[in-house]
Amino acid sequence: MSTVLVVDGANVVGSRPDGWWKDRAGAARRLHEGLLVADTPYDVVVLVLEGAAKGGVRAGRDGHARTVHAPKDGDATIVAETRAAAERGDRVTVVTADRMLQAQVQGLGALALGPGWLLDQL
Repeated sequence: MSTVLVVDGANVVGSRPDGWWKDRAGAARRLHEGLLVADTPYDVVVLVLEGAAKGGVRAGRDGHARTVHAPKDGDATIVAETRAAAERGDRVTVVTADRMLQAQVQGLGALALGPGWLLDQL
């Protein structure tokens, strides 16, 4: 059994008023870089990106991190990633401030944490 952290990239980036809206791709890249070096207790980190943020990080694996480009909205991709990990028997934590998304992933057995928790880890 692995531990998996699924990150709602848009939600985490959007939680800090640091000018991210001027450069969504750059903000996604900075988040990705932070996740690569963060000392978290997770075996796998899945960063879900949508829209213009996808231009900042290529889809695929980078060490223990995997970036997924959402084809439409990030929420559906986050739910799919959570479901797949839970079906494998992995312990899943999802980082998002979206309360409806939190309820969905909790219904799949995941722990849901807010962006502040993750930003404190970075």
